[in-house]
Amino acid sequence: MQVLKPRQAVPSLALDTLDGRWSLAEAAPENFTMVVFYRGLHCPICKSYVGELNRLCESFAERGVEVIAASSDERDRAEQARDEWKLDRLNVGYDLTVEQSRAFGLHRSAGRGKTSAGIEEPAEFSEPGLFLVRPDNTLYWSNISTMPFARPHFKEVLSAIGFVLERDYPARGELD
Repeated sequence: MQVLKPRQAVPSLALDTLDGRWSLAEAAPENFTMVVFYRGLHCPICKSYVGELNRLCESFAERGVEVIAASSDERDRAEQARDEWKLDRLNVGYDLTVEQSRAFGLHRSAGRGKTSAGIEEPAEFSEPGLFLVRPDNTLYWSNISTMPFARPHFKEVLSAIGFVLERDYPARGELD
């Protein structure tokens, strides 16, 4: 698994979304593209987490941030998540491949049956990750996890983006 470094190019990423084909290379945000990888329909924590992101989509757009949430779920499960989680503002990507998740350094897990939400886990899926990517496709900030717990809060991310833009704060963590 590779570790992506700030100020360096991120891997290419093109996904099918419920709104059509999406590509990081073709994204044209004013300030950042925020790619949020979530575990999938089976994850009750993802439901509230991605739901919060959906509610804040307009606030991110006001700060010049294009947002996408993606998982390794198949289309039918992504549609079910969109409908049941009421994701009416969020671009939802699906069919994230093993290769794509590895390229971004995401951890992967094996399914272990039904979750507390009563939904069967897929045989394999990616664990959470959040990436802020500059318009030139270089990494500004990332956060990955091996667990569904303790993810960055989107209101704090919004506040941090405001600080970054106001102060022209540089990407950090670039040294080996």
